[in-house]
Amino acid sequence: MGSEGVAQHGASEFGTVPTSGMAARYAAALYAEASEQNALDEVAAQMRALGELIAQSEDVRRLLASPLVDVNESSRAILAVLDNGGVGRLVRNLVGVVAANRRLAALPRVVDAFAALIAEKRGVVTARVASAHPLTEVQEQQLRARLIEAGYGNVEIIREVDPSLLGGLVVKIGARLYDTSLKSRLQRLQNAMKGAA
Repeated sequence: MGSEGVAQHGASEFGTVPTSGMAARYAAALYAEASEQNALDEVAAQMRALGELIAQSEDVRRLLASPLVDVNESSRAILAVLDNGGVGRLVRNLVGVVAANRRLAALPRVVDAFAALIAEKRGVVTARVASAHPLTEVQEQQLRARLIEAGYGNVEIIREVDPSLLGGLVVKIGARLYDTSLKSRLQRLQNAMKGAA
């Protein structure tokens, strides 16, 4: 896959992904290439694994973000990490093109853009759920049932833990934000008390 066959898009603060931009173009090109080769499921799994690797490894995040590392050195390093992870040719080519274009810092957004594109094409709604503590399986099932009741049929829940929320949930689905966190309730109470004074 050449540089013309790769695209990318960007992600906002809570993980929603715009449909345009550099990361979206890379994601669209990878999607087209994987689709053409009947490898969408395999590539989607590899991109998920790449996203998890980036999220879990401080060293990888530092490598991607550092403007001080030589482009050839950073490219070799990230490709070596991918080789160890058993990543296939299409994803390796994508990462190689991103590195050659000096865009490694954008790789997490490319991963998010690809996930969003796959979900959109498959009719899956992505719900990003932040909670103060990890959700139990029962809580996730209850949340999924409530989302289905609200009209979100095929939902993929992406969980995040944010201890600053104190309690409750923040659910983001597309442009909609449902904030029942204790943190926001306390802020509203504080603002109301300031207004009453």
